[in-house]
Amino acid sequence: MPLDPDLTLTSRARLLAAGKELFATAGYEQASTAAIARAAGTSESQLVRYFDGKAGLLEAIFNESWRPLNEQIQTVVAESPQAREAVLSCLSALTKAFGSDPELAFLFLFEGRRPRGPNHEIALSKGYLQFAELVRALVRRGQQDGSFSPDLSAAAIAAAVMGGAEGMIRERLQAERSGKTRPFSDREIRRVFDCLLAGIAPAV
Repeated sequence: MPLDPDLTLTSRARLLAAGKELFATAGYEQASTAAIARAAGTSESQLVRYFDGKAGLLEAIFNESWRPLNEQIQTVVAESPQAREAVLSCLSALTKAFGSDPELAFLFLFEGRRPRGPNHEIALSKGYLQFAELVRALVRRGQQDGSFSPDLSAAAIAAAVMGGAEGMIRERLQAERSGKTRPFSDREIRRVFDCLLAGIAPAV
């Protein structure tokens, strides 16, 4: 009997939603495929069929979550006349996306950076790698339009920008998950980035 396309998509979507919730609340290692399948109202065999297992499910969650964010960032980059403003707009988009979806933020910032496998490798998702390349390309553009110093490595600037953003968002997320007040606001994050970008601007 041929599969009903709508049923197939619904089952896959339920597995993605259940995996995201359980990975974020219980942790990747503690969330079993049986628990995920049960929460999704389907079977472990369906999980294996769609994602080849738990690792594939996590990667799919990352990639499908990064897709709309990367599309948004590409639009921001295209509409910004200067790379400096584009970087600040990207930061705002990232902060807003993670702030509105704490589960996703936790997966990106914690589970997405956790070494796994026999060689203890950190397997970065395709979506994140695309985002990182967008940032590096934006930095290179900024070195040409005068936003950033050409005397610094584009890779170093991009790493500092991404690391700074992740660090501040991670600190806020940790506080919130511990039931504490946010240690700083979106406005303070932007002010810190204003200072950071001013520090890597070309010397006058």
